[in-house]
Amino acid sequence: MATEAGPAVIAALREDIDRLLAAEPDVRVDAYDSVHQMRVATRRLRSVLRSYRKLFVKDEAAATEAELKWLADLLGVARDAEVRAERFADLLATFDEVPAEVTDALVGASRQAYATAHAAVLAALDGERYHRLVEVLTTWRTDPPLSAARATKDATTVFEQILRRDRTRLRELVFAEPTATPADRVELLHDIRKGAKRLRYCCEAAAATLGSDAHDLGARAKRLQSVLGDHRDAVESREAILTVGTGAHGPTATLYELLADTEEAAAGQALARYPSAAAFISS
Repeated sequence: MATEAGPAVIAALREDIDRLLAAEPDVRVDAYDSVHQMRVATRRLRSVLRSYRKLFVKDEAAATEAELKWLADLLGVARDAEVRAERFADLLATFDEVPAEVTDALVGASRQAYATAHAAVLAALDGERYHRLVEVLTTWRTDPPLSAARATKDATTVFEQILRRDRTRLRELVFAEPTATPADRVELLHDIRKGAKRLRYCCEAAAATLGSDAHDLGARAKRLQSVLGDHRDAVESREAILTVGTGAHGPTATLYELLADTEEAAAGQALARYPSAAAFISS
């Protein structure tokens, strides 16, 4: 007997909801990588709600997605600061005799920004808004507001249509990239990264239904996401270094320039991997 789309999407939702709720205790004690794991689970849920939106009651799904965005944004501030601190520390470790003022301005400031953002996350986790979201997600684990007309349709047919739509959206972005102006290209590459991430999560939600085809497509989308993530991290790191280094003089200014040049090279190396990573979208 064919699986209906409703139960299939509930199974995908449940897995991500469980990931999100399981990460909360670790975030509270600031366990390593816990903010990242909770943010990913939140983003995965948002992605499923967007990709599979026609399976849900529109207004309720939109309201839950908005609350997930609120949580993801909070976690994102902390995670971005955490990533910058780690990246700056690794980058400075490749240079000899780094002045303490540079370490403090890059690593120390990022760690302080993380501590401030993590405190804001903890305050949110103790707040009524998050508690209401948890109540909603707990209900959605087994009984989300499904569209009665679509939830009973064949899961394979519905999921294949959704994957095609997300793949087509990504293809349009990839095909637009060669003609983008230099000023627009960085942001378009970021949009491609987000499109790849959405396709990846869509495929992972469909893998139990569609099998190896969805798994393989998701793996290719993940590689594209990763390559462009490396590019974005290097670009943003370079911009942050140049901003922090504004007004520096002498050897310190030279060091900031060298750090920025290193990140520019890293961005170029990541971008060199982009054509092969994006090739699957044309096949």
